[in-house]
Amino acid sequence: MTAVAPRVLVVVASKHGATAEIADALARGLADCPAGRAARASAVAVRAEQRPNPAPFDAVLLGSAVYAGRWLDPARQYAAAYADALRARPVWLFSSGPIGEPPFPPDEPHDVGPLAGLTGARAHRIFAGRLDKSRLSFGERAMATAMRAPVGDFRDWDDIAAWASEIAAAVTGLPVTVTQV
Repeated sequence: MTAVAPRVLVVVASKHGATAEIADALARGLADCPAGRAARASAVAVRAEQRPNPAPFDAVLLGSAVYAGRWLDPARQYAAAYADALRARPVWLFSSGPIGEPPFPPDEPHDVGPLAGLTGARAHRIFAGRLDKSRLSFGERAMATAMRAPVGDFRDWDDIAAWASEIAAAVTGLPVTVTQV
């Protein structure tokens, strides 16, 4: 562990807020897990549209909601704009979008491979999403109805917290500890 507390930036593109909520949970989890607390790590979640500079951070998580198999433009644009700075530090990618049980679609977003190459990402994680028709536009509601898309919140908060702990351990060099209930 270094004498300086690690700082982690979580950058997110979210259309209806569900992926932003995952980013917030990741930021809290990074700082609040045993490795994060022991290293006095801090993490902040920021929208990709705000184009936060990754240079002052020790690590970056970059994530996006997925629509039609692709990341949202702000996340892709952020990766391209800061590719050099991202490659100079540990980066992890995450996607949110599959819904239902089992999650559909099961495939990785089409652009994750190129984005991982561009940013030098260590890994990519897919989290189930949320479909709340009240947050959708008329066209989106019509599409969801036509596709018989399952409505509900399918996010697994324990899985999200566990991934945050894994990343905190990687960033701090401390082991992942599991709290016994």
